[in-house]
Amino acid sequence: MGRQPRRDGDGGPLALSVTEWVLLGLLREDSSHGFALAKQLRRDTDLGRILTVRRPLVYRALDRLVGLGLVEPESTEPGDSGPTRTVHRITASGLEAIDRWLEEPVDHVRDLRVEFLVKLRLLERSDRAPDRLIAAQRSALGRTLERLTDRPGGDVVDLWRAESAMAAKRFLDELGGGR
Repeated sequence: MGRQPRRDGDGGPLALSVTEWVLLGLLREDSSHGFALAKQLRRDTDLGRILTVRRPLVYRALDRLVGLGLVEPESTEPGDSGPTRTVHRITASGLEAIDRWLEEPVDHVRDLRVEFLVKLRLLERSDRAPDRLIAAQRSALGRTLERLTDRPGGDVVDLWRAESAMAAKRFLDELGGGR
């Protein structure tokens, strides 16, 4: 558990996929095996409505998290009718990383749809208030939203970006109580 997770190639912060972050968030809630984690990311589930992930990708992401020292095997248990399942738990480094990630705003309006919603849902599931994340998100995208919504006409891409920005601004305003 004392192993430090690797950073990206430049020594910067962890470069994880949204799937890997979600798995860390789920393992923050409770230890689990890959099959159970995959079930929580099916299309008809709480998180699967935001991000649907198939079982092979869950196992691949879980292996990567183990390799990074963010997750570790805890125990094994017999599978229902298949191989033995390895139960994983989050490490201290993983806990630190996920807690930090849950407070970081996303960089782009397009990332609100999946990454930001996942963060809100994980915070909600752990009974943590999202207020700081929402405020940070509004601040982080403020200028971008202003710039995109103040654009005159333009082509279909400009129109799409302006409409998306207006919807994102309304959404963040609604979450933040209209502040």
